[in-house]
Amino acid sequence: MRVLLTSHGSTGDIFPLIGYGKALLEAGHEVRYATAPLYQKDIEKAGLGFVHMPPDWGKEIFAEFMRELNRAPLPLLQLRHIYKGALPFMGEILERMGPELDWCDAIVSSYFFPHYRTLASLHGKPFATFAFCQNLIPTPERTPEMIPELRGLPAPLQAKWNLMWWRVGSWLVDSVLNSVCGELFKEHGLPPCKGFLTAPADLCLVAVSPALMDTFPHEDHFKFVGYLRWQAEESEEVERELEAFCEGKEVPVLTFGSVTFDDTHTIMSRFLRSWPHGKKIIIQSGWAGLSVEIERPEIKVVPAMSHDQLFRHASVVIHHGGAGTTASVLHAGKPQIIIPHIADQEWFASEVKRLKVGRRIKKRRWPEKLPFRVRKVESRPKYRKRAEELAAILHEENGRELSVRALEDFVREFNEREEAEPPEIANDE
Repeated sequence: MRVLLTSHGSTGDIFPLIGYGKALLEAGHEVRYATAPLYQKDIEKAGLGFVHMPPDWGKEIFAEFMRELNRAPLPLLQLRHIYKGALPFMGEILERMGPELDWCDAIVSSYFFPHYRTLASLHGKPFATFAFCQNLIPTPERTPEMIPELRGLPAPLQAKWNLMWWRVGSWLVDSVLNSVCGELFKEHGLPPCKGFLTAPADLCLVAVSPALMDTFPHEDHFKFVGYLRWQAEESEEVERELEAFCEGKEVPVLTFGSVTFDDTHTIMSRFLRSWPHGKKIIIQSGWAGLSVEIERPEIKVVPAMSHDQLFRHASVVIHHGGAGTTASVLHAGKPQIIIPHIADQEWFASEVKRLKVGRRIKKRRWPEKLPFRVRKVESRPKYRKRAEELAAILHEENGRELSVRALEDFVREFNEREEAEPPEIANDE
């Protein structure tokens, strides 16, 4: 089977599909990955075919785009910012996707690009999508985020209320997307997007742990398959540096991944004033370029590296709550403190609290509050014990294998339906 993968955005949007592509290769399938050249090296290192798609941005421009996204106060405005940013080169993407759709037997996209469903349908190809967080899955058990629930009323009435708001939410997202991209879709012969939340694809693979996070009833085409993780290679040189710094003890690790924000200098100055002298911490610089203006022997700054390698040295991991980072900390069996900034990060902060493996801090005052919160988490063995229990559960799951099998079954059923349909009879009148 020839599979076309595509995603756009930061590493959290790209790396899980690299892991999936690797699993497809190992299962004997041919794989191409269509995305920006910023990720070409990682994709080709995994053995996947790379397909060049715009934008040709460097990491600095991607980081600035994320910084602008962080300024949008509401999820719908963040979504609008994403599509407005993509609009100048989306037409070229649609044109380049044509030959790739002719080549492939199936296309798999990340969740935020529903127009690929229509494009795949026009080419007669099965389309599946990936969701890296379960907060966008419609369920009668809860409303979409930011919508109040009806408490104390009969369950059937609550379910109707909840599903009504999922339909309204889907319509609102469709309206945002079509208001930005509708003319472009029309120019390329595509209808407006419809059903972003309620019907993103005939198969939506949810890349979070089924055991830990499949907690609400949902329609069958949403399949929880488990995490898709892709890690950078571990460095022996960096390992020696970390071992020398930690001196056989675990220390807090701070990383914000690909999240960026305004006034990094001021934020890190506040952090330096608040962080206790003599208390060791490792800071991963990330896309935000976290650094310290005054060198302190108890603070070590490291560049991008394997999460698995870095988190082995952690007593607690402080991070933004991205899907990929949360998954890595859960697999590492370490407690976590989440400082959410945008999108699904608030959701993962609530999930970490529900799973009893950590706490959250609001981003406005995190540099001042962090030392106290770290002391609290480190001093309570229950967080570490619980984190290790969940890690043991995750190590029994195999998201890659389940995802491959789900796509194989889906494509086979799609082709069987296509073959079973009676051919159209020409009308010679």
